[in-house]
Amino acid sequence: MTFSEGGNFEGGRVRRHGRGGGVAAGGGVVGLIVLAIYLFTGQDLSGVVGSGQQGGGSEPTGVVEECSAEQANADPLCRFSATVQSLDAFWAATLPAEAAFTPPTANEFSGGIATGCGQASSSTGPFYCPPDQGIYLDVSFFELLQSQFGAQGGPLAEEYIYAHEYGHHIQNLTGVFDSADRSGGGAESDSVRTELQADCYAGMWVGDAATRPDPDTGVTFLEPITADQLAQALDAAASVGDDHIQEQSGGGVNPDTWTHGSSEQRQKWFTIGYEQGTLAACDTFAATDL
Repeated sequence: MTFSEGGNFEGGRVRRHGRGGGVAAGGGVVGLIVLAIYLFTGQDLSGVVGSGQQGGGSEPTGVVEECSAEQANADPLCRFSATVQSLDAFWAATLPAEAAFTPPTANEFSGGIATGCGQASSSTGPFYCPPDQGIYLDVSFFELLQSQFGAQGGPLAEEYIYAHEYGHHIQNLTGVFDSADRSGGGAESDSVRTELQADCYAGMWVGDAATRPDPDTGVTFLEPITADQLAQALDAAASVGDDHIQEQSGGGVNPDTWTHGSSEQRQKWFTIGYEQGTLAACDTFAATDL
């Protein structure tokens, strides 16, 4: 996936946080448990066990500066910033007015960070935190995706992850997080339907970005998607399927424990979003066949 020549992306959209080892100060194991419970069940316990936490690691130490399209094509941090700005433009125009669009914060960190969902470490992987409406990630995650989960890698694989997490923000704005029962797992569970819808929303953005002009430059955000680039995104979706992760861990595949969907399902719903490009097509909660 290539940002179009002549594109230019303002600085400040992605906040960078302190670069350090280990989990951010304050919270420790308890904070990680709070985060895990929130991410996988939707139950916010930060008010119960997080009252003694310090805000270590949460204040940004800098921002990603203005990037050209050439820089976004070469540098992961610039790519994160440019992708988020493209997602901002897409969802501001796509989300119904009654949903009252506001962009999420975008945060890049290494080591650890304090969030509205509790303390997180880089090992958590990319995530969205509803209480503070923030996307959090360590760009080194993409190396892990290739080395441990067998993904091909590539720019569109990275941007699929960004767009998926942004999709969770859209679900937060539209009330999906409030109405879905994300307390359990299983192949037909609301947890899986929530994740597959975010995959579908990511596909919607990919299908649109090569035709949508940046309002600041008039240049389309992306050049037309190639078959090889699309294969990168589909491969990334497959690499984070529940069945693939279970196989990689050496255990048996158990659909009763799924929380994100199989590799096939994740590819299917990304493709639905990419090809059909509507919120209605991405209604996984109305689907009888995931």
